[in-house]
Amino acid sequence: MRGPVQSGPKVHTMFRQAASRSFVRNTLAAQKRFASTKTIKEALQEVIPAKQEQLKALKKQHGQASLGEVKVEQVIGGMRGLKAMLWDASVLDPLEGIRFHGLTIPDCQKALPAAPGGKEIIAESMLWLLLTGKVPTEAEVRQLSRQLAEKGHLPSHVEKLIDSLPTSLHPMTQLGMGVAALNHDSTFAAAYEKGIKKSEYWTYALEDSLNLIAKLPALAARIYRNVYHPGRPLPSIDNNLDLVGNYANLLGYGGNHDLVEYLRLYISIHGDHEGGNASAHTAHLVSSTLADPYISYAAALYALAGPLHGLANQEVLRWQLNMRKELGDNITHEHIKEFLWKTLNSGQVVPGYGHGVLRNPDPRFIALQEFCDTRPELLADPVINLVKKASARTYEVAPAVLKEHGKTKNPYPNVDAASGCVLFHYGITQFKYYTVIFGVSRALGALTQVVWARALGLPLERPKSLSLDAIEKAIKA
Repeated sequence: MRGPVQSGPKVHTMFRQAASRSFVRNTLAAQKRFASTKTIKEALQEVIPAKQEQLKALKKQHGQASLGEVKVEQVIGGMRGLKAMLWDASVLDPLEGIRFHGLTIPDCQKALPAAPGGKEIIAESMLWLLLTGKVPTEAEVRQLSRQLAEKGHLPSHVEKLIDSLPTSLHPMTQLGMGVAALNHDSTFAAAYEKGIKKSEYWTYALEDSLNLIAKLPALAARIYRNVYHPGRPLPSIDNNLDLVGNYANLLGYGGNHDLVEYLRLYISIHGDHEGGNASAHTAHLVSSTLADPYISYAAALYALAGPLHGLANQEVLRWQLNMRKELGDNITHEHIKEFLWKTLNSGQVVPGYGHGVLRNPDPRFIALQEFCDTRPELLADPVINLVKKASARTYEVAPAVLKEHGKTKNPYPNVDAASGCVLFHYGITQFKYYTVIFGVSRALGALTQVVWARALGLPLERPKSLSLDAIEKAIKA
């Protein structure tokens, strides 16, 4: 039998002492965790010296090593496959797809912190990984989210500029103009004009890049409001929300948790895709002139605006809706096959299929499709169902048709085959705006490399060009 329960001043004192010891332990643990939580600048300061030494050793020991021969078809075919650019944050393998510092998209989904109450990767987690090569802690991500939210307000001159533009002007044109106008407050441009050491360039490039990423949601949402919902008030930025959570709020869709989660996933996995794509390469090229991050990314946005690059997702959805309109509800594999051949025989491409590098289905397409798999209401959407791999779906029919057609090296779906139809389902039905969302995303990777180009002291990009006559002469020599 247990003895009588003790009580009285002595026992109360024991409880108070135990509680006090517990409080001290918890406080010290919290202080230790806080002390170990780095800012993204501090994290970069730790990893930059090692990368600088790695680059120095490569140049010294292997500067004359060959990475392959340049073929005539590469010179006249858009430099496809030409190994001629340093880009450290992501590598695109033709068969495996994208890896971010060695991590696949499924790896990132498991390792990178999500938003409170969410499951998908958030932009801040991906940005931290791209910049530092490290998986951030949840505390570091929350800290970065707050930092970006506090920097997220647009200066009045940019608001006035965007509000003065005609609503008929393409949203991507407006986004590029807004980003370029933010250059007014560039810390890199101001510091360079005063005169700073080359070793300090990256710190100012980082500050500009974080400021720009922080302001993109407010800028992109203001364009959306002006063009599609004029007069609707814009909510305030919430310092307790992540970047995409605030973006969804500003767009007017913050109450739709599934859409917010989709945007988080979409923006994270679109953030970087190696350096050779048009928008990333443009940012890298322009920044090599020591243009500030705002000017560099404004140029990248105009590369992204082309129909062979970022504009492709709106073309995919338009094609899908036309197929839905023509075929109606009685959709079979044979009907889809006929529509595919009709598209090809008219001299058009099948949008959403093929890729300049990939030779297998795009892992980003797979990630977006898996998002749909967990939501029955998406699977019931007739447009999404045209894409999904079940019953009679385009995914099942298109590869064989494209192989038979013989002009597509990769007959499998890329990310654009899935991205637009989900946005359309959730109510963002304005096709022209889709590339703006892509533009908010691609800043994560492009600006990461602007920072690293300054940290590594990369030179002005200046490839050698050849005339047709010069090529013929070199072949005959």
